[in-house]
Amino acid sequence: MVTSVPRLVVAAPSSGSGKTTVATGLMAALAARGLAVSPHKVGPDYIDPGYHALATGRVGRNLDAYLCGAELVAPLFLHGARGCDIAVVEGVMGLYDGAAGEGELASTAHVAKLLRAPVVLVVDAAKQSRSVAALVHGFASFDPQVQVAGVILNKVGSDRHEELLREALDSAGMPVLGVLRRAPQVDTPSRHLGLVPVAERRDQALEAVAAMAAQVSAGCDLDALVALARSAGAMAQTAWEAPVHPSGRRPVVAVAGGPAFTFSYAEHSELLTAAGAEVVAFDPLRDEELPEGTRGLVVGGGFPEVYAAELSANEPLRKAVADLAAGGAPVAAECAGLLYLCRELDGMPMCGVLDATARMSERLTLGYRDAVAVSDSVLAGAGTRMRGHEFHRTVVEPGAGAAPAWGVRAPERRVEGFVQRGVHASYLHTHWASEPGVARRFVERCRTS
Repeated sequence: MVTSVPRLVVAAPSSGSGKTTVATGLMAALAARGLAVSPHKVGPDYIDPGYHALATGRVGRNLDAYLCGAELVAPLFLHGARGCDIAVVEGVMGLYDGAAGEGELASTAHVAKLLRAPVVLVVDAAKQSRSVAALVHGFASFDPQVQVAGVILNKVGSDRHEELLREALDSAGMPVLGVLRRAPQVDTPSRHLGLVPVAERRDQALEAVAAMAAQVSAGCDLDALVALARSAGAMAQTAWEAPVHPSGRRPVVAVAGGPAFTFSYAEHSELLTAAGAEVVAFDPLRDEELPEGTRGLVVGGGFPEVYAAELSANEPLRKAVADLAAGGAPVAAECAGLLYLCRELDGMPMCGVLDATARMSERLTLGYRDAVAVSDSVLAGAGTRMRGHEFHRTVVEPGAGAAPAWGVRAPERRVEGFVQRGVHASYLHTHWASEPGVARRFVERCRTS
């Protein structure tokens, strides 16, 4: 099936150039024109897609060639973009920065090539004039298969500064599709793992997205950007679909959400639903009981360290989680979920499912991981290989149980995580679309436990 989806990628020479402001503002500005905009983010980032969702009214989705494999990038894109008028893909880091030591793998350039999408380069022009042409020429010519089709200049100081930049880029044959002047930074506060998620500051986030949209609308040629997106060729791939498994009884799978647990991929709930589960969200900060009839529990990533006191104070729910796990029900916990299942976090009581303690650390643990399941669990049989991602400033002691979850290669060989009865708890974030059997296995265990 040949599909045509107008699309473009917003990239930059490096982090901090302004691509999140431009991408999110462009999504919101196009949505304000009445277009159905499909928002995407390159890489494993969970936070930016939350802002994209506010900008477009659609679920923000990730495109990660490392976690899911290059062959799934286009199908997952088409799944998210189904029924949309245009798709905007925000890049990650610098245009050509990908998985360490893996060449172009998982870089913005790699994803742009897989999508056959034109690239708009956001350049921080605050401290340069004619040199901008050399910079852009280098990025445009580095890989001839990457179509750098235009530039948006950010942090331009004056009319004269803009004139010099335009002259330089005109001589290089590179269209200028927008100019954003130096302005007070849009209110998107950060902390130890990046931007503060939307769920923690929804009203302020809405104001921030509106400010981004105003900047982009005022400074960018929206018609030219839409025309560029429409110039993208047809795609021969088929949209990804969560494999459907007919079943009788639909077990309730409770999925943690709310401000403390904001990290999740939309495809996980879609896979659980397709596998026969009834997915019900709950908020561990507010709800004192698990959803009625819960047979399985998924607790993903987030910031439990920020809400440790509130999570600890919700003793009825902590007990309900502990009782569910003690009864052998399937429990899948990633990163924040791992901390929540520990005996304590920064000295405050948590669920006590795992005989381990968690605490904040000065050290940032970050990077892609190759992993193999060490122990049979509700998610995977021993020997199953998956790729994952770690991103945290916490430490769990001990780092692995008697039956570890994963054997990890890089940065050093080690085992990590916990498998006990129905519990699978680990620091590793995985994307289940890469291994749909994970959701199917989990739901089957929910039926039979």
